[in-house]
Amino acid sequence: MRNKTASKVLQYLLLALFFIILIGPLLWQLTLAFKGKGDDIYAVPPYVFPKDPTFDNFIEAFTRIPVLKYFGNSLIVAAISVCGNVIGSTLAGYALARLKFWGKRLVIVLIFSAMLIPGETLLISQFIIVKNFGLQNTLLGAALPGLCAAMNVLLMMNAFSGIPMELEEAAKVDGANVWQRFFNVCLPQVKGTMTVVVIFAFVGAWNDFLWPLIILGDDSVYTLTVGLNRLKNQFVSDPRLIAAGTVIALVPIVIFFLIFQRHFFKGVESGGIKG
Repeated sequence: MRNKTASKVLQYLLLALFFIILIGPLLWQLTLAFKGKGDDIYAVPPYVFPKDPTFDNFIEAFTRIPVLKYFGNSLIVAAISVCGNVIGSTLAGYALARLKFWGKRLVIVLIFSAMLIPGETLLISQFIIVKNFGLQNTLLGAALPGLCAAMNVLLMMNAFSGIPMELEEAAKVDGANVWQRFFNVCLPQVKGTMTVVVIFAFVGAWNDFLWPLIILGDDSVYTLTVGLNRLKNQFVSDPRLIAAGTVIALVPIVIFFLIFQRHFFKGVESGGIKG
């Protein structure tokens, strides 16, 4: 009995520790955004709750940079990325899981290899390709490298692989062609996993900073993550203002996840089988 109690206490302590490590910086950034000029952000020991709470940091962030313009640009990039990942990864996942063609194993190996290569090593080649296509300093160029992520292709391939072959064989006997089997038989079974892909694609595109910073040179096409970098002055930077900008960028992700969270967890749990 004592061993069980001690084990439970240890588990909860470890959970609390991981919670603090994961959520602590976010909570600190959130409270920092609401701290006013009367708060000592460098106090020792630090305190979490603001003594002089204010919304001035958010107002100043909206005043100093065109937040809504950057917000719209990020939304366009995220929408392109979501559409590309849903369409591309779904079609590729279905082909790799259900169809037979020459070089299928090689394609799967290449997709796995793409996941093992650090993205930073491909920046130069990506920049040259996008520039040669004339897409430098465009929102489409900012979205292009993340248009179909290897991880999402593997997620969809795994989801389609979990569908019993008998369902598709029965449709084939009834005269359904490959597109009819894809849309009417297989696609409804993987809606949960598609939601996971949508969330991954949106969050990845919305939070991306390095690639948009490289490819976008005009202030009018800055995404929100790049535009928020303007809140830092060359000589003076206010951590409260930067924290407010971070919270502004975080709000759409939280809203997006809250909308799709039920489908997200259902997709993670169900795999490829519906119902």
